[in-house]
Amino acid sequence: MSVASFRRAARESVSGLPRAFWWLWTSTLVNRLGSFVATYMALYLTVNQGYSAAYAGLVASLHGLGGVVSALGGGVMTDRLGRRPTLLIAQSATAGSVALLGFMHHPVAIAAVAFLVGMAATASRPAVQAMMADIVRPEDRVRAFSLNYWAVNLGFAVSSMAAGFIAEVSYLAGFLIEGGMTALCAVVIFVKLPESRPDRAADGADGKDAVPAAGDGVSLRSVLRDGRFMAVVGLSFLVAVVFQQGSVGLPVAMGAAGFSPADYGMAIAVNGALIVALQIPVTRFIEHRDPRWLLVVSSLVTGYGFGLTAFAGSVGVFALTVCVWTLAEIVNAPTQTGLVVRLSPVHGRGRYQGMYTLSWSVAALVAPLMSGLVIDRFGARWLWAMCAVVGTVAALGYGLLMRRLPPERPTPPAPAPAGQEPGVRAA
Repeated sequence: MSVASFRRAARESVSGLPRAFWWLWTSTLVNRLGSFVATYMALYLTVNQGYSAAYAGLVASLHGLGGVVSALGGGVMTDRLGRRPTLLIAQSATAGSVALLGFMHHPVAIAAVAFLVGMAATASRPAVQAMMADIVRPEDRVRAFSLNYWAVNLGFAVSSMAAGFIAEVSYLAGFLIEGGMTALCAVVIFVKLPESRPDRAADGADGKDAVPAAGDGVSLRSVLRDGRFMAVVGLSFLVAVVFQQGSVGLPVAMGAAGFSPADYGMAIAVNGALIVALQIPVTRFIEHRDPRWLLVVSSLVTGYGFGLTAFAGSVGVFALTVCVWTLAEIVNAPTQTGLVVRLSPVHGRGRYQGMYTLSWSVAALVAPLMSGLVIDRFGARWLWAMCAVVGTVAALGYGLLMRRLPPERPTPPAPAPAGQEPGVRAA
């Protein structure tokens, strides 16, 4: 590709998106650039504080449990309070709890604050996804979600490298820097982002989007009663459990096979590098294609990509299998999030995104238990075979459930602030 062609492709990838999206994208990037604690938390607890590996695992589980608890709560807040207030509350709480965690030394206090950090950090995700769906045109949503996912991975890649250097100087500095950068995200949202929650009066009552007389829109009960959507959430959970094996099953299996932590680091580094390099060009290829087949193919490639790990005997082959399932991740992530928006009523986007977030949070809890049990009792090859089976089941499920998808619906305008004409969005 020539330089001119590359510049044109890059320009087309980012053009046409509203200014509010880029402020939200910037907030995501800054947040992930400061994600130091998740990278070195286990080392901090075992090396710096002297706790056991079992205790470090308990803290990680409590952090994940906090995310499970707040996924639905964040979705409800997003619909009731609005996207902007939910983001302000969640990110301010995350900033404060992360900074506080750095000063905790008693094991009960560390565990309790880690749980709060997990709650606060996850609560913002439904709001981010709902706001993105509100402010971006239907035909641009997959591209917007892809750009946001790219920012997440770019930020995490940089913060992972920086975390080691920061830890050598001061673990406490890492907690404080992460808290400060998360607080900066809250400031960006407060200053630059208007509320995007749609105006109910502007929305057509087509049945699914109609607002009940006594309520704020869509209830969690109505989300649970949406059979097709809940089936998609279940399939998302299956795919998420498989993807989680890259960080839980793969290092254990490589260690059991005699490979060092550095070998695992070299293999898994391919994941982040490929996402940063290929997320945007791959999205240009898939953004207007049928999401049903994208999810079918990506589920199969995910399952069999991990399945191929059973035949890996060197770091190079392990890295090759990572390449395979990373390509599936690049396709799956924005497509899945776009599908959730497509299946969600406009005034229930927060709750629907919260339920979708819950599927990943629960997978993060289940995957370590599942992988450890299978590897200990049956061996790693059985784990990779199970991944292939689960990927196949998910692919079949997507193929059956996604017939006759509803059309993409534009978002009604947000209520106009005082002094502004109705239907006009703030810059």
